[in-house]
Amino acid sequence: MWPANWYAGVVNAVNGATISHVQPDHEVIVIGSGFSGIGAGIKLKEAGIDDFVILEKEDNVGGTWRDNTYPGIAVDIPSFSYQYSFELNPSWSRVFAKGAEVQAYAEHCASKYGLHDHLRFGTRVEEAAFDEAGHFWRLSLGGGRQLSARFLITALGALTQPKAPDIPGVEDFAGKTVHTARWDHDHDLTGERVAVIGTGATAVQLIPKIADQVKQLDVYQRTPIWVMPKPDYKIGGPLRSIFRRVPFVQDSIRLGAAALVEGVMVLGVMYNRQLPRLTKGIEARGRQFIKQEIPDPVLREKLTPQYGFGCKRPTMSNNYFKTFLRDNTELITDPIARITPTGIVTQSGQEREIDTLVLATGYLVTDEGNAPSIPIYGRDGFDLRSFWRDHRFQAYEGITHPKLPNLFNMFGPYSFTGSSWFFMVETQAHHAIRVIKETRKRQATMVEIGQEPHDRFFQNVLKRQRNTIFFNNNCGTSNSYYFDRHGDAPFLRPATAVETWWSSRTFNLDDYQYDALAPASVEDSSDSSRLQAA
Repeated sequence: MWPANWYAGVVNAVNGATISHVQPDHEVIVIGSGFSGIGAGIKLKEAGIDDFVILEKEDNVGGTWRDNTYPGIAVDIPSFSYQYSFELNPSWSRVFAKGAEVQAYAEHCASKYGLHDHLRFGTRVEEAAFDEAGHFWRLSLGGGRQLSARFLITALGALTQPKAPDIPGVEDFAGKTVHTARWDHDHDLTGERVAVIGTGATAVQLIPKIADQVKQLDVYQRTPIWVMPKPDYKIGGPLRSIFRRVPFVQDSIRLGAAALVEGVMVLGVMYNRQLPRLTKGIEARGRQFIKQEIPDPVLREKLTPQYGFGCKRPTMSNNYFKTFLRDNTELITDPIARITPTGIVTQSGQEREIDTLVLATGYLVTDEGNAPSIPIYGRDGFDLRSFWRDHRFQAYEGITHPKLPNLFNMFGPYSFTGSSWFFMVETQAHHAIRVIKETRKRQATMVEIGQEPHDRFFQNVLKRQRNTIFFNNNCGTSNSYYFDRHGDAPFLRPATAVETWWSSRTFNLDDYQYDALAPASVEDSSDSSRLQAA
């Protein structure tokens, strides 16, 4: 058992000198209050770590689900597996819950687990830097404020920052421009000529919802997407009642849904070299579905991907393909040359006039400015952004990195297996808390992953990555955010969920290096033992 005030008031004798550890403002700071931040907060409280705050730049929790409210938004894996294992929601109305329900679930979890006392809304983190003298993190906040913590957990998300298309003239359009990640509900599309740029998972949900509202809908496609039938059924009151009264029923369904997703997204994608027939079978079903929905062979060919299933995020819909059979909807595959103040000109020279431009162009993922989305500076001036940009995305077990002591990244390179975001959140939180508790136990003030364990993990990931679909199924034409500028696919971890779960509980704690403040360091840092609180 370790003392509760292990870093703040503990007095140790080191070589005969009495020292008092520097006391930052908090033991832990979590940046972000999406499901990653909420999950981290819940697990911190469960571990008895109560001196923490969750910083959120907006005025509510929810992250992606708070910010994305475009028409048709819903989960694209079964709701049963899109929830924390310890907080099952018996009230999902559909197999694939709508966005508003998911946001309500986020608010419910934050409230039920007492996170509002820890939440600091309207707090924008502009920079994080490690104080080597005091063994804590200094955060620069909006308005010139500062806040400090011994440990930092970044829960910055993946699909949070809208990505604008690199198209000449996009800023010159004189009509209404809206990105799907920042939908403007005050703008009425009724009777308008609307252009949607992009045919990814977001567009697949949006396009059918607005097609019957607009006068003309032009959909600009660069690469088609694999779309499968969506078994989206209402969950009736009697079944929801069973979920509430007999929780193991819903848990069994959750595990079954997770196994199904695992079979498609993990076995089919991550072990493509060993199991190529699984992916080919899924592709055959996808082509059959397109043929069933689209009788016109020319249109069908345009909508059929030429890359393998899984190279780009696939999705499900029962009405996306049918939308292109409407008289007011046109699929345009002629590449865009430029955007004018009144419309869009394609390379053939044709201009189509529009009233509203909808950008369904996705998010910054491994792009500059989002990896990470705030500057992070570690030991010896280490710049995480620059390192990942120049030396490939990498992190031990997807969560820690050399020269970044006391920092845990909830969504780091190779952290997400593709099965469920919530599974990743729980796994990463477990890893972080194991290390924090071990640091407490050793009465250390700094913990850092060793270079050799980190490199060993990274080399293993790169080796196993060669088994994935990304390097075995014509992915070069997919235009996928799974790939980064180095040609790697760091968004997904080439491992099963079970293996990842086991690793988070059995990794060697001695892979980390632990250190305590030296007397001189404490004396030098004594004047900054408390920073200005936000």
